[in-house]
Amino acid sequence: MPFVTKKLHAPIREKAFIFLIRELGLSQAEAQRLLAKGRLTQNGIVMSNQAGYIEGNFDFLMFEPESQGLRAMFVESDFAVYDKPSGVLVHPQSRKTPYSLSDEIKHEFGANANVAHRIDQETSGLVLASRNKESETVLKLLFENRQITKRYLAMVHGHLKEDMDIQEPLLRREDTDTLVRMVVKVHEEGKVSRTFIKPLEYFPDLNMTLVEASPFTGRTHQIRVHLFHVKHPIVGDPIYGQEENDIRRFLDKILSPRDRLEMGGATRLLLHAHSLEFNYEGKDYHITSKEDFITTCHKAMKINQDFTPPL
Repeated sequence: MPFVTKKLHAPIREKAFIFLIRELGLSQAEAQRLLAKGRLTQNGIVMSNQAGYIEGNFDFLMFEPESQGLRAMFVESDFAVYDKPSGVLVHPQSRKTPYSLSDEIKHEFGANANVAHRIDQETSGLVLASRNKESETVLKLLFENRQITKRYLAMVHGHLKEDMDIQEPLLRREDTDTLVRMVVKVHEEGKVSRTFIKPLEYFPDLNMTLVEASPFTGRTHQIRVHLFHVKHPIVGDPIYGQEENDIRRFLDKILSPRDRLEMGGATRLLLHAHSLEFNYEGKDYHITSKEDFITTCHKAMKINQDFTPPL
């Protein structure tokens, strides 16, 4: 479990952040940030004052990454790129999350390394990570200002014949019901959203099309919802296009791979973050995933015939 509780003792009264800097090797900013998040407790009372004092025994909750062997596929001095498998979270959802890509990033590059953006747990592919706080700020601004081009590959149901420029506003409802909160929909009250879709190859025996998807905006589940809206849902999507009972079974993690295959046509969502293009400090980067997505589709759909990769 990445989050562990450390039993610590401060022999004299001093500011908590100074003790944490000295004993745990944290920076002042990191120590104060963790205090503000309520990571320090004494006698069951949470300290949230970044300048508060501590003395005696206390508990401090820390993130200690546990690697499962995934390494960055592209590394520079300020950032790195990971080819994330489907099913792996980018960030821990809670303190009980057993593993996420953040484990690998911090294990490989240290506590100040962090993800610069997110992709869905079900989506595989490229994730950009900063190696220090300065590059984290720069990279997140590049994403915010739409200066990083992301391209995805997806296998969709049906024959998509022409390029599409989907401009439909997306709404994510705030509700206490988990199912409702998971589902994003096209709605006039939603946020402006735009996705470019380019068909690459049609497989008539399957009535499926391999497409390239380029999101201009970065809304939650954007590519999935837009493709579902135009009647070409992504193969293996466990939410969009499924019955409510099956969605709940997926969210409750009680769907077997066979259930998913019968329900959505594949054992995983067939969406892959394939490439990233951006300029960082005057240098152009075009980073492409090494995963053979066609083979991935083949395996996930349990098909005993070969696909022909698109030109």
